[in-house]
Amino acid sequence: MQTLTHEQALFLLHYSLPIVEREHQTTRAVIAAIPSTHADYRPDPNSKTAMELAWHIAAAENRFFTGIPVGAFDFTPNHQPDDVKTGPDIARWYDESFSRNSAIISKMSAEQACKVIDFRGIFQRPSASYLLSAISHTVHHRGQLSTYLRAMGGKVPAIYGESYDSALAKSAG
Repeated sequence: MQTLTHEQALFLLHYSLPIVEREHQTTRAVIAAIPSTHADYRPDPNSKTAMELAWHIAAAENRFFTGIPVGAFDFTPNHQPDDVKTGPDIARWYDESFSRNSAIISKMSAEQACKVIDFRGIFQRPSASYLLSAISHTVHHRGQLSTYLRAMGGKVPAIYGESYDSALAKSAG
């Protein structure tokens, strides 16, 4: 594994944060778009339901973002709180945890950004590099969730540019 200098680690951290923040807003919109009437939708019996997938996105990203500044990941299951029952509820929880975590990450020292973190014995990388790993994971599952939305009777929000639904809403409004 190649190590990073303090300057490289801080650059990676501060380069990644605006990307992560933009992707967060998009992911939040996709999660919030889950129609409550069909939240148990799954395209295949082996797939997660829309709510399970939304919670997986929010909980996994929280796991990454709480572990990055402390230098270790906690793999204890992160169960969905009892008061989080709908897509908008998950979006709210996701937004609150992201705000809290990004504020801490933005203040990380060079030493924290360089600290090598083990990820399940698979990867051992500087903590700052996990920001982009986390967002890749989120974007992958957000793509899955966005394909559920129309089949559930929901609207697909703009992701990278307008979607059919966001363009239609724009022209109607």
